[in-house]
Amino acid sequence: MQQQTSPRIPSRVRASGRGAADDPGPLAETVPPPSAAAERFLRYVDAQAAGAADCPLPGSGRTDARFEQLSAVAREDLCAARLVEGHLDAVAILAELGGEPVRPGEYWAVWAAEPPGPGLTGTRTPHGWILNGVKKYCSGARTCTHALVTASTEDGRRLFAVRTGAPGLPPDRSETDPVTRPGCRPVPGTWQAVGMAASDSPDIRFTEVPAVPVGDVEGYVRRPGFHHGGVGVAACWYGGAQAVARILFERAGKHDDPFGDAHAGAVDLRLHAAGTVLQRAAAEIDTDPLDRSGTARLRALRVRSLVAEACAGVLDHVGRATGAGPLCHDERHARATADLAVYIRQHHAERDLAALGAEVARGTGADR
Repeated sequence: MQQQTSPRIPSRVRASGRGAADDPGPLAETVPPPSAAAERFLRYVDAQAAGAADCPLPGSGRTDARFEQLSAVAREDLCAARLVEGHLDAVAILAELGGEPVRPGEYWAVWAAEPPGPGLTGTRTPHGWILNGVKKYCSGARTCTHALVTASTEDGRRLFAVRTGAPGLPPDRSETDPVTRPGCRPVPGTWQAVGMAASDSPDIRFTEVPAVPVGDVEGYVRRPGFHHGGVGVAACWYGGAQAVARILFERAGKHDDPFGDAHAGAVDLRLHAAGTVLQRAAAEIDTDPLDRSGTARLRALRVRSLVAEACAGVLDHVGRATGAGPLCHDERHARATADLAVYIRQHHAERDLAALGAEVARGTGADR
């Protein structure tokens, strides 16, 4: 896909949210101890920047390898996978919409959730665009140095690149170091999650934050990669379900337990179906990366719905097979279970099923 050149984020955006002269006062927060998920995320991105790892872009001919990398990270840590997926999605979006490529030392997020209520507003000024308002569900809020964010403007919804003010995790930073955030500040108390806690996804208040537009109005959602990226999220869910199932398969065959074997069989069916549909989706994306067939949305709805349903089945069968013991005494399993239960709620349940049904009713579904 041919890339176009767009302006690099100005130095004043890279340095902080607002100029020092506009700073209303010392706005600082204490950096919490880095989570294992954040450290894993940063190591992954650093390895990519150093050329020690490679994650193909969607539609590059190796989309299956991309999905497997996401699943592999999720098998070890779903919160880390959430951050890795956001960074890799940002890399793909910038490539697709002609943005400047990500540079070493930059850790990106995509903050595009738009639940009901006031959100983020972009305003064009003589000196460029600025963003004001509150953005919800900003994963990696205290770690990611840059973000792609959606905001409402007078001519429609746009995508913007911003410097967040987060430091990454410099090796010499201690947990008591203050981080000045004059423009992008996490809103205290807005991330109370138990599952996916380490994804660090609070609301962020933007105050006069300089931003650079990426793509045209509504370009973020109209591009083919929007739906390809949605399948990538499902690959993370799949890896999380594999992590939850690990304890059940470790027990299988060790005891004469036909009920446990039945649950293991039910889980295997669901994982096999989810893995198969992800492989097929990867092949279809590689065959038609620009979505000339107009089926990318249908594919994403199908894959996400099927994988989310498979994950819910895995959670149910593993819980019924193993009881409360692992949830109470196995920290790794308890965390994976809690994380997956929250993460698959990114699937919009009946709303997405209704959207899928509407696509099929219009005759889009080829195998109806």
